[in-house]
Amino acid sequence: MSDSSLKDDHAKAFVEYLMTLRERDRGALAALRHSLAFEPGAYPKAFPYVERFAGAATHERDARRLALYAVAGLFARHPETAAQTFAAAFGQLARKRKAGSEKEYSTSIENRFVALLGADAENIFDYLRQAISLLAADDIGLNYVQLLADLSQWMNPNAYTDRLRQRWARDFYRAAQAEVETQAKPDTANAS
Repeated sequence: MSDSSLKDDHAKAFVEYLMTLRERDRGALAALRHSLAFEPGAYPKAFPYVERFAGAATHERDARRLALYAVAGLFARHPETAAQTFAAAFGQLARKRKAGSEKEYSTSIENRFVALLGADAENIFDYLRQAISLLAADDIGLNYVQLLADLSQWMNPNAYTDRLRQRWARDFYRAAQAEVETQAKPDTANAS
């Protein structure tokens, strides 16, 4: 088994654990939600829920550990899961909030997303916290397993994140423009 598949299995187990907390332990979710007011990994009441997944060998500023804390808090804020990536979910939000029929999607949401893409390891969490609140307001879910994998890379100050940013941009714009493209295609079923 490769190292990346072990990490994928670990991420899935962590998100499944968070989903069981949603079902069984509202106090845990409240503690994790409150952890959003702190830097990832800095709120002691979140330790019992996250440290068991962080691993003994990782340093307290390890990107994967920070990503676990970030995802735990974000999930607690908006525990709506879906198959789509965070960027696709945010693109769906932009499409949903379009200001008028002449616009393809909300430019204010697009501007927030572009600012998020410019974030570095030190401030990506701040942008995501705001973005998840917007997704929660419109009940749009996302894939937290993928978000954990992405944040593990993004929160590493030594990682090369250009490809990740490009993938997020593609996901966002595809989702933001999906409805417009669907409407623009002629209905071939009724053409005959």
